Amino acid sequence: MADISRTLAQMRQSPKNVRFSDLRKVCEHYFGPARQHASHVIFKMPWKGDPRINIQSKGSKAKPYQVNQVLNAIKKLEKLKAGERQ
Repeated sequence: MADISRTLAQMRQSPKNVRFSDLRKVCEHYFGPARQHASHVIFKMPWKGDPRINIQSKGSKAKPYQVNQVLNAIKKLEKLKAGERQ
């Protein structure tokens, strides 16, 4: 979990400088196994409406807008989990 926390901190600080492999590890940690379609890696979300996150690499780096999408999805997931605990 320490690696995930460090990667999340890096993602928040500099979304333009995130390795694709690190972004994929974070997604797998929070969203479970991916469905692979050619160069796209797709993760199913546990809520209705926008039910997936789609990531792809730009060389060895992740695309910054996709890093931001993942961060927003993690924030939403954490809010859902906090609501379930109450």
